[in-house]
Amino acid sequence: MAKKKLKIGVLFGGKSAEHDVSLLSAKNVINALDKTKYEITPIKIGRDGNFDFNLVKKFDVIFPVMHGPFGEDGSMQGLLKLAGVPFVGPSVLGSAVGMDKDVMKRLFRDAGIPIGKFITIRNNEKINFNEVKNKLGLPLFIKPANMGSSVGISKVRNEKDFKKAVTEAFKFDSKIVIEEFIDGREIECSVMGNENPIASTPGEIIANQDFYSYDAKYIDDGYVINIPAKISKETSKKVQELAVKVFKVLSCEGMGRVDFFLKENGEVIANEINTIPGFTNISMYPKLWEADGISQTILLDKLISFAIARFEREQKLKTTVK
Repeated sequence: MAKKKLKIGVLFGGKSAEHDVSLLSAKNVINALDKTKYEITPIKIGRDGNFDFNLVKKFDVIFPVMHGPFGEDGSMQGLLKLAGVPFVGPSVLGSAVGMDKDVMKRLFRDAGIPIGKFITIRNNEKINFNEVKNKLGLPLFIKPANMGSSVGISKVRNEKDFKKAVTEAFKFDSKIVIEEFIDGREIECSVMGNENPIASTPGEIIANQDFYSYDAKYIDDGYVINIPAKISKETSKKVQELAVKVFKVLSCEGMGRVDFFLKENGEVIANEINTIPGFTNISMYPKLWEADGISQTILLDKLISFAIARFEREQKLKTTVK
């Protein structure tokens, strides 16, 4: 007798500036899922955020492929948790702190994870360019606190750039993060697992443009990828250990891609984590696992199994005092 197929709902789109990237990721996930194991239903969420919430309750597992706010920031994860449906990726807390670059960096700092200097500004606060320059130096980066795919990010070299970059970042969030420029190679490492996460072989992004911008990632092919990264075994091990530490410190589960800077002196600086990393045909998360011999189809199987294992573990927890 044939084993019953699991019903998988792939959530994508959503009310985010990363809506279009989500569509590309979802297409790849749907294509790579094993059709002999899963009955797959695409669930597109409009740019207005509307979708049939009751629909999600009929699935065995939901695979959110939603990047940015309203999908990767804990809000969708909370909704799915209330619905009582297993879902792929970190839960509410890991998603929320992984999305907010300000909170993320403060947790890194508290855990002794090396980070660059940064300042957080809210939209009701005044910003003095000279004060920021004195603290962080030039050039520097300005980013929305809650956004991914390099959306709203600017590299700043002078006061004119600064004002323009602040205005641009505040279009996407009410809180922005200003970071020092770190002169280093961009190293990325994929992580998967629940209680005992593992890290992939690290890879390197070499941007042909001034930095690894949205256009460089998705429009202009403005980068070169080296997998594995051309680094020593010792540095590779250091990156992997830090990636797992980042994953655990932020209470992540399932999946995440951790991005680092590697300085010339060998120091590894944590930049950020992406808790729903890209799954497009050029995305690093699946490509790094492929370098370790794990195909995208097998990878998705593992991520779904982590979602079910977490759900079953949580179902055993008491919800009453007696």
